[in-house]
Amino acid sequence: MSLGKINVGHALEQAERTLREDTSLSPQVRTLMQLLITVIGVLLDKLGVNSRNSSLPPSQDPHRPRGRRHQAPGQKRKRGGQPGHAGATLELEPRPEHIECIDIDRRTLPPGAYTEAGFEARQVIDIEISRVVTEYRAQILKDAAGNRWVAQFPDGVSARVQYAAALKAQAVYLSQQQLIPYQRVRDYFADQCAIALSAGSLFNFNQEAHARLADFELIAMRALIAQAVLHADETGININGEGLWLHCVASLQWTLYFPHPNRGGEAMRAMGVLEHFSGILCHDHWKPYFQFNCQHALCNAHHLRELERAWEQDGQQWAQKMQKLLLDLNEATQKAGGCLSQADARRWQRRYRTVLTRAEHECPPPAPARKATRGRVARSKARNLLERLRAYETETLRFMTDARVPFTNNQGENDIRMTKVQQKISGCFRSFEGAQIFCRVRSYLSTCRKHGLAATEALQLLFAGRLPDFIPKLE
Repeated sequence: MSLGKINVGHALEQAERTLREDTSLSPQVRTLMQLLITVIGVLLDKLGVNSRNSSLPPSQDPHRPRGRRHQAPGQKRKRGGQPGHAGATLELEPRPEHIECIDIDRRTLPPGAYTEAGFEARQVIDIEISRVVTEYRAQILKDAAGNRWVAQFPDGVSARVQYAAALKAQAVYLSQQQLIPYQRVRDYFADQCAIALSAGSLFNFNQEAHARLADFELIAMRALIAQAVLHADETGININGEGLWLHCVASLQWTLYFPHPNRGGEAMRAMGVLEHFSGILCHDHWKPYFQFNCQHALCNAHHLRELERAWEQDGQQWAQKMQKLLLDLNEATQKAGGCLSQADARRWQRRYRTVLTRAEHECPPPAPARKATRGRVARSKARNLLERLRAYETETLRFMTDARVPFTNNQGENDIRMTKVQQKISGCFRSFEGAQIFCRVRSYLSTCRKHGLAATEALQLLFAGRLPDFIPKLE
């Protein structure tokens, strides 16, 4: 890596070589110099890290280069949708709620006889936000002896004044789907609907949704266990200043979130899915996933970023070649319909192994440690990546021989992304119970979205006392 005109990596190599060859240095000075070289190396690694060559999210990489729209040389395209783009034009609503007829002022017409010839329609789309209060008046009858009989109120109408299911669904939608903080939800209801809601009421609505979804969570666990392919990921969350973890296991149709103090195997087992799963698990090579007795597929988006870092910062030529090979292999697999023939797969496998074999000369293992040195000899990041790609060849290349396996773990990362948005907006969860509510409700809303059901409708069904039809009943 270079800073200005200085090749810092080359300078560090020279310093280490001098340190090894100079026998006149005292042990104290030698130790201090080795520490300084190590610190400089660590700082250089961090300086060159960005969203293209590491797991650093783009939101924390403000100076990343922005992608430009691809155009052929000499071609100039206007902004907006291009020819062939599927647009969404406003169309006339066949059943408008209100119709206003406009008659011609006949005084403005020239003299003559006129007959009705139809009409020209134009529509204006608007919304109405208003509070609706329904009062139930139960009839009271009293007999001659003074006994009273009161008509029965509808199911669910139990308090003198209470909130309806639609209002609860709207509040939970704003809180859990749109991730709006409680105070701003209160402001919305006060300003737009003239309804004074307390933060306690909003929390109670979310708590009620969480309780109503207890069966859904068990159903989702069973459905995920039965899937052929699962995606897993985890991310850190802040609960009242304490760092915990949110785990996600997902498929194309189901999502399950789970908060836990730990990131590793204990949390994964407590989630209740992976220890019973026997299909293919896609993940980012976090070691605790390998304890489960299933097949594994590794996320090549992570590999591409790590290869980018090895090429950019360490000058590893083999990393650039491997990066191109993986991208070309993915393109070839897609053109083949998602799965290569056995003969083609073997050819790509040989190319993969050839790159790694030649990489041994460019990125050799570290020299054996002296007997006095304890522990495993430290390896560079590039060397660790090389060894991982060799040891987990089957898991890395599984996508080319199994059409069900994607090239990346984007499904798992996409499903967990909104958690980071929630943390940006609110900063943290106030309590572990709040995180549990968020995880269960978001699991339900994400699953409904994957089945084509809007979040508002899903919550209205929930507070009406039933789950969508695609969710089987718990037996």
